[in-house]
Amino acid sequence: MKEKEKHSGSEISNQQSHDNPYHVPVLVNEVLAGLNVKANGVYVDCTFGGGGHSKEILGKLGSDGKLFAFDQDEDAKRNLPNDKRVIFIPHNFRHLQRFLRLNGIAAVDGILADLGVSSHQFNEAERGFSTRFDAELDMRMDQRQTQTAFDVVKTYSEEKLHKMFEQYGEVTNSKTLARTIVQVRDTVSLKRTDAFKNALHGIVKGNPKKYYAQVFQALRIEVNDELGALKELLEQAADVLKAGSRIAIITFHSLEDRLVKNFFRRGSFDEPEQNPFINTEPVNELMIITKKPLGPSAEEIKQNPRSASAKLRIAEKKADT
Repeated sequence: MKEKEKHSGSEISNQQSHDNPYHVPVLVNEVLAGLNVKANGVYVDCTFGGGGHSKEILGKLGSDGKLFAFDQDEDAKRNLPNDKRVIFIPHNFRHLQRFLRLNGIAAVDGILADLGVSSHQFNEAERGFSTRFDAELDMRMDQRQTQTAFDVVKTYSEEKLHKMFEQYGEVTNSKTLARTIVQVRDTVSLKRTDAFKNALHGIVKGNPKKYYAQVFQALRIEVNDELGALKELLEQAADVLKAGSRIAIITFHSLEDRLVKNFFRRGSFDEPEQNPFINTEPVNELMIITKKPLGPSAEEIKQNPRSASAKLRIAEKKADT
């Protein structure tokens, strides 16, 4: 994983920039240029959050334009502008096509997804996302769902915990970590973040901040099924986009970025067939626009340190599909 990467379990920096205490949008100019916003177009912000990207898209739209804003976090709704062009969908973006159809929209002119955790979610102690605060081990982005991070550490088998920490957190001693949790969870309460970290203190490898960040990342990805949701979004993209329209996705860690890169390249998550007697190429309706991912400028990183690990990839639906 990259240096200064934004681990999903803990923020790299506490600093805020600009004047938005909820969340500072990253790569705004690059997103707007990449989406090539049309004044009368229909666009989707899959991760509305603080509304930073949506605000800029709305600034490019005319009176006939529309913006569908998805966010499963109840707190995001308070950031909605008083703008009749905005339709807010309080659900996970994995339901993209379903809710567009419910609103009479068959295809759109552009899709944006800014993945990861908002600054607001990190800074709200009671949400349990941050390693900085003592709070219940929650990590639910959608408070309507029942399973919390505590439920995961309390009920998952040792093998399931091992695979989760290995795959989603890339924790070096994930097997030892899983075994330790299973050994202590019936005698030690792991319900709060500080108690959870204290129970793991003796097995921490390397930098404790980085270690706990990786552990929290794995838990958060599992609780919110983030990679599953991303896969479902990508699989719907070509059907939802008009020909010649684009999808822009900002990732903050290698697990997400790898999924986006491979899907944009092949139009599938399946590995290419190695059998020399089978020559069936999957149909890919997407064309890569960014041969390499776009990252923030040195100035943006200085203004907003949390942007350091952001990667923007853009693809366009082919006109002849």
